[in-house]
Amino acid sequence: MRTLVDALIDALRLLRDMDPALRETVGLTLQVTGGALLIALVIGIPAGAAIGLSPRVRGAGLLIPLIYTGMGLPPVAVGLFVYLLLSNQGPMGGLDWLFTATGMVMAQTIIAFPLVVGLTMAAVRGVDPQLPVQLRALGATRRQTALTTLVEARLGVTAAVVAAFGSIISEVGAVMLVGGNIEGQTRVLTTAIVLETRKGNFALALALGMILLSLAFVANFAFYRLQVRRGNR
Repeated sequence: MRTLVDALIDALRLLRDMDPALRETVGLTLQVTGGALLIALVIGIPAGAAIGLSPRVRGAGLLIPLIYTGMGLPPVAVGLFVYLLLSNQGPMGGLDWLFTATGMVMAQTIIAFPLVVGLTMAAVRGVDPQLPVQLRALGATRRQTALTTLVEARLGVTAAVVAAFGSIISEVGAVMLVGGNIEGQTRVLTTAIVLETRKGNFALALALGMILLSLAFVANFAFYRLQVRRGNR
């Protein structure tokens, strides 16, 4: 108990001082997670909306179970897959993305993408099925129909964003394998917590954990407020 109390006090001191190395780790974490989330949203929301709005999807019997399976992808398995792709012997080895932030963004995008697609698809399918029919009857294009339906499904789409963000900011397996936890280059909050715990630097590990929890809370609080504000319109 004494060890925990001492580590907690020291962690609070570290947070108060906020040294440059700590700020750098937080900045890289936001850069990697933000980049992966943005790519997953740009590709995943249109894909989920397209599947959700299609009355018949070719190969749906296989595609949809694959999406649902992807929503529970183990990060360490994704990390291994991306590692092999980006290694010198892999098909993408020429890009030199292994042990870089770009490779970490790629791995986290693969984790977030099925979540965005699956939850967006479910949200769109939860909208009144007569809405797209009425919009088309009024002369709306496919793009206008999709955008209007997404607005109606905004609560579910927001849940997709929150779930994707939470899944990648807290994962450690993929970024550890692909990034290598190199100080000043690929060290993010989760990999730093693992390293400092193994070294016995419990105060620093606790400080990093508090920052990670704070970032997750702030992001989820912002998404929640946005959800409430739009829900009241």
